[in-house]
Amino acid sequence: MYVVVVEFAIKPEFCARFRERVQQQARDSLELESECHVFDVCIDPERENFVLLYEVYSDRAAFDTHLASAHFIDFDKMVRDWVKGKQVGCYTRI
Repeated sequence: MYVVVVEFAIKPEFCARFRERVQQQARDSLELESECHVFDVCIDPERENFVLLYEVYSDRAAFDTHLASAHFIDFDKMVRDWVKGKQVGCYTRI
């Protein structure tokens, strides 16, 4: 399994819209991608503008398919200007 952890720092004025849009992205990924097994959206209750994604795919190729999907491209374009910072970590489950 291939695990992706994404940490977002969102500009304060976009927090509510980002949370709504990223939850739709999670639903789309789970519904439209058979090799996306987990797509959790987590928030830090102490920092309103911090969002963490925990995603699990069958393998790296499945994640690459995710990145090329129309729903991901649309999401990325929509939220790009809302994001102050982003960090991505990729792991293989052992």
